[in-house]
Amino acid sequence: MSTAILTGQPVPGSSLEGDLRSLGFDVRVASDAGDAETLLATVPAGQRVAIVDARFVGHVHALRLGLTDPRFDAAALPGAVTVRPAARQALTRALARENSDASGSTAVAVDNVADRVVAALDADGVALHRPDLGTLVAVVPTDPQTRNEARQAVAGIDDEVVRLRTAVKSRDGFFTTHFISPYSRYLARWCARRGLTPNQVTTASLITALIAAGCAATGTRGGFVAAGLLLIFSFVLDCTDGQLARYSLQYSTLGAWLDATFDRAKEYAYYAGLALGAARGGDDVWALALGAMVLQTCRHVVDFSFNEANHDATANTSPTAALSDKLDSVGWTVWVRRMIVLPIGERWAMIAVLTAVTTPRITFYALLIGCAFAATYTTAGRVLRSLTRKAQRTDRAAQALADLADTGPLAEALARLLPGPPRKTALLSAAFGAAAVVTGAWLWGPSWQVVAMAALYVGLSAEAVERSLKGALDWLIPPVFRAAEYGTVLVLAVKADVNGALPAAFGLVAAVAYHHYDTVYRIRGDAGAPPRWLVRVIGGHEGRTLLVTVLAALLAPTDFKVALTVLAVAVALVVLLESIRFWVTAHKTGAPAVHDEGEPA
Repeated sequence: MSTAILTGQPVPGSSLEGDLRSLGFDVRVASDAGDAETLLATVPAGQRVAIVDARFVGHVHALRLGLTDPRFDAAALPGAVTVRPAARQALTRALARENSDASGSTAVAVDNVADRVVAALDADGVALHRPDLGTLVAVVPTDPQTRNEARQAVAGIDDEVVRLRTAVKSRDGFFTTHFISPYSRYLARWCARRGLTPNQVTTASLITALIAAGCAATGTRGGFVAAGLLLIFSFVLDCTDGQLARYSLQYSTLGAWLDATFDRAKEYAYYAGLALGAARGGDDVWALALGAMVLQTCRHVVDFSFNEANHDATANTSPTAALSDKLDSVGWTVWVRRMIVLPIGERWAMIAVLTAVTTPRITFYALLIGCAFAATYTTAGRVLRSLTRKAQRTDRAAQALADLADTGPLAEALARLLPGPPRKTALLSAAFGAAAVVTGAWLWGPSWQVVAMAALYVGLSAEAVERSLKGALDWLIPPVFRAAEYGTVLVLAVKADVNGALPAAFGLVAAVAYHHYDTVYRIRGDAGAPPRWLVRVIGGHEGRTLLVTVLAALLAPTDFKVALTVLAVAVALVVLLESIRFWVTAHKTGAPAVHDEGEPA
C-alpha cells in the first residue's frame, strides 16, 4: 500500500485523485504544510508516501514514472515528491522544517509544499531521482490560463504511445532494435493487461531456451531447425520481460537477478545441447562448446571490470573517448560499432540461423571467430582509453576489482607474507602467471610440471593483489584470472583424452562462472561481494586452478573425469544455495530494485 497526501485545495474537475488511486495510492487531503505533517505521522512507517500539489496537471504515466518506480528511495517531479521507507526520516525532517518556516514568517510562500520539500531534500543531500519525462506533461499551473494550456497539452499527447516507446531499452543492438522490439513491446503490453509479471516472462524464456537446447541435443536436422526457431522465440521473451518491467515499472531485486543469470544459463545450456547433438552424429565438439563459454564469460568480465573501474572515477576523460563520442554522432557508425561487438541479439540470431542450416561445428567456429574479434575490438579500445586518460580510481572501484578478482585463501596468505613494499607490477604478474599455467598445461598435459606452474601462478596472483588495484590497467586483472582458471580446466580436459572429461569440465566452468556472475550482480546492486567464507570454501581462482592441476597429475584419466564431475557438483551446490538465499532474502526485505540499462550483454 502507498499513501499520497494532496496539499492545497483540490481543483474542480481534476482527475488527479483518480489517477493516484489508479496507481495504488490511498489519497488523503491536507490544507497546508502543517496538516500534511500531521497526516504524514499517521502513515505506517513501512509504506511509500508521496506529497503532491493538488493543482498538479499531467499525464498519469508521468505520475507513474515519478512516484512508483521501486528502484529509488526518493524521487521527484514538478509538484510531487515521493519516498520509500528508507528515506522516510528525511522527508519528515524536510516537512517539519517547511512547516516551521511557514508558521514563523509571512514572507514564506507555502502554496507549493511539494516543491519546497524537494528543495529541502536537495539541501540535505538526499539523492532524488528525477525521471526523464520527454514529451509528457507535469506542471503546477498558477492561474486558469496556464491550467487550460497544460490540460490541452495533456490531451494532445497519448501517454500510452509514450509508455510503449519508453518500454524499449534506450540503447540496444541493431537486431534487437529493428527486428524484435517493434513487436515485442506489444507483447509486453499484452502481458501487463493480463497481470503477468516480468519474472513469469523471464521464466518462460528460460524454459523455451531449455527446450531449444533439448531439440538441438537430438542431433537431427528437424531438431536443429526447431532449436533455432525456439532460440529466437526465447530471445523475444527475453526482450519482453525487460519491456514489461519498464512498461509497468515492475522492477524488483529478484527480477534483476533472474533476468541476468537466466541469460547466461540459456546461452550456455544451448551450447551444451549443440555439443550433445553433434555427439549423436559422431562429431565431438565439446572442446569448442567449452571454448565458446570461456571466451564469452571472459568478454563479460572485461565489460564488468572496466565499467566498475571507471564509472565513478574522477578526471575520467581521454582523446580516445572523445573520438568515440564523435563517432556516435554519425548515425551509421553507431549501428556498425554496436553490431561488431556481437551483442546478445546479433549473437543469438547468428547461432539460431547457423544451427538451423549448418552443423554444430560450423556454428561454434563462427561463434568463436565472431566473439574473438569482438573481444579484441572492445578490449583494445578500452586499453587505449585507459592509457590516454588520467582517471583517479576511487576506493570503491578498487574494492570492486578486488572482489571481482575472486582471490582465495592461498593468495591472501602469501600476499601478507611478501617482503618489501607493494610492487606496481600487478598486471604483469597476473598475466605472466596466467600464461605460465595455461601454456604449461598445453605443453605437458596432466603432469607435475603443470602443478609447479600452478604453484607459480598462485604466487604471482598474490603479488598481483597485494596492493590496491588503482592502476590504469588493473581492471584487466580479473579477466586475466578468469582466462587462466577456465583455460587451464579446458586444456587439461582436452589432454586427458578420455570420453566425458570435457562435459565434466564444461560443468565445472559453468558452476564457477555462475559464482563470478553472481559477484558482479551483487556489486551492481550495491550489496557488496559474496561473503568471504564462500570464496574460501570454494578455494578462490588460484586454489581451484592448483587443485585441478594436482588432480590431473595424481589421477588416471577416468578418475580425473570423475573428480571434475564431483568438483563441479560441489561448487554448484555451495554457490547456488548461497546465491538463492541471498537474493530471495534481499527481495523479501525490500532491497532497492536494480535494472541494468547498460551495454547489451
